Amino acid sequence: MYSYIKGIVTEIKANYITMEANSIGYQLYVPNPYYYSLGDNTTVYLYQKVTEDEISLYGFESLEQKELFLQLISVNGIGPKSAKAILAAGSVSSIQQAIESGNAKYLQKFPGIGPKASQQIILDLQGKIDLSSSLALDDHLNEVDLALQALGYNAKEIKKILPKLDASKPTSTLIKDALKFMLK
Repeated sequence: MYSYIKGIVTEIKANYITMEANSIGYQLYVPNPYYYSLGDNTTVYLYQKVTEDEISLYGFESLEQKELFLQLISVNGIGPKSAKAILAAGSVSSIQQAIESGNAKYLQKFPGIGPKASQQIILDLQGKIDLSSSLALDDHLNEVDLALQALGYNAKEIKKILPKLDASKPTSTLIKDALKFMLK
């Protein structure tokens, strides 16, 4: 079982990226391939799916995204492709909040998720999601995001470096770390 991979993004396609690590190219199915840029040296968190006729690697930009993916595929009727589509169309915190608040209409906006599937997700996961760490992390990183915007960085640049930051550090240290990433 793989946990994560560190390497360089060498190819970006509509539903996957290819990442080179130690001279091996790994095809990773990711929720949003265009989050990455060619030549990015990054870490991607992994889930390996093994069936009798296929071995697939699914990649995620953060541990929170991977954890939500694992929770979604534990729901009866939700497979890796559906879970990946959900993560591609919504943020981790908004999906978690929709599940906890029982907002089936929000979940139905995702491809392949109808009324029955959305109700099943809520039934299986409501009360099992820890919102406190996700919301605190979002608020903490939101301050860094606002500071970088005030310094003139665009949203795409900021979105790429936020997952690389250690959110346990104070905001002032995070801003300094973010600026170091921006200048690389």
